[in-house]
Amino acid sequence: MKRIFLVFFLFIATTFILSACASSVDVTPTLPIAPVLLPTATLDSKAYADSCSAIVAEPTLAPSSESYFPPVSAADFIFGPADAPVTITEYCDFQSNGCRGMAAVIAKLMKNRSNVRFVFRPFPLIGLMDKSDKAVLAALAADEQGKFWTMYDFLFVTYPTWDKLKPEEFNAWVIKESAPTGIDPKQLEAAINDPKTTTRMMSIYQATKKLNLPRLPILLVNGNLPPSYVLDYQSLNGMVNLILLGQKQFTQCPPFDVNPLKQYIATIHTDKGDIVIQLFPDKAPLAVNSFIFLARQKWFDGVIFYRVIPGFIAQAGDPSGTGNGNPGYFFKNEDNDLHFDKPGMLAMANSGPNTNGSQFFITFAPASHLDGAYTIFGQVIAGLDAAENLTPRDASKGGVLPEGDKIISVEIEEK
Repeated sequence: MKRIFLVFFLFIATTFILSACASSVDVTPTLPIAPVLLPTATLDSKAYADSCSAIVAEPTLAPSSESYFPPVSAADFIFGPADAPVTITEYCDFQSNGCRGMAAVIAKLMKNRSNVRFVFRPFPLIGLMDKSDKAVLAALAADEQGKFWTMYDFLFVTYPTWDKLKPEEFNAWVIKESAPTGIDPKQLEAAINDPKTTTRMMSIYQATKKLNLPRLPILLVNGNLPPSYVLDYQSLNGMVNLILLGQKQFTQCPPFDVNPLKQYIATIHTDKGDIVIQLFPDKAPLAVNSFIFLARQKWFDGVIFYRVIPGFIAQAGDPSGTGNGNPGYFFKNEDNDLHFDKPGMLAMANSGPNTNGSQFFITFAPASHLDGAYTIFGQVIAGLDAAENLTPRDASKGGVLPEGDKIISVEIEEK
């Protein structure tokens, strides 16, 4: 099928977020080395191996190619690059409420991305919606002119008008009203009345009916069903980001080359200004080593502060922006004598003991309830006001999340 770009109205959908700052837990230090006064810049190889390990965690890797559903083929209606790492397939019609809502979500997603392929599989709700089959038939008839996606847009945009028509009025209306979009009315009428078009629609209907779809829309991501909550823009975009993150993740722990006897200053350049942080390699060598490595690999560049709670914390470090991403490795918590007793403490976020990766947070106030559960590895020495001015984002309160402020880059100064 001819691939063209989708043009459609957009709307903002409901959102979700996965918080990476878990509640306070008891942590028994298991680090096999003393975290203070390391004599050299290199840990014993076995000790470091025991402190960090590579991981494979879904859904940051693309799902399996094996699927209950038919693979994408030339018979499908497709737009987007053939080599896209993410393919979204949708089973839907043109009249049901859920399908109209999903059309807006998909339109916004495809407008904002160039690395996603979209496949639409029309499924007429015969006997359930009075003009669902007629709308699908019109789209298949338009495809005879290479205008499937033009009709796709037209049907969704004009739905408030044609939904009020009687079924017997629909064909004449769509033939006349779709003409300004470039669809030839005479060819469209002939294709609508051609028994071959009806046969094609019924063939699609029968093949899809055998799948026993429980509802519409049915959405597939790389051939597999996503979690049930992935039906709005933010959750779908987040899942795409997690899959794409798999291409960026590391397959092994970073080399340990931080020198605990040196001074390291990290400057986080953000949309709201610079945040300057003194790192503590003598107190948390694993965390500092990982942070410096990721900064120099540009891991943080363009990453948003996805969780900002005024008076509490600002959290970042996940390129997917979902709070569920990691760099492909975890390292252990580090016990030291630092406490969350003042604003501006820099610490590793985790989902439990010894699951430190790339996510970090900066505190805005004392938070003694976090002591013992999160490794502190730095202190803001300038620019705390920039952090405090970051756009608040807290999914727990519901509603649409604003765009998060970005980290432009992280600069490391070594003295």
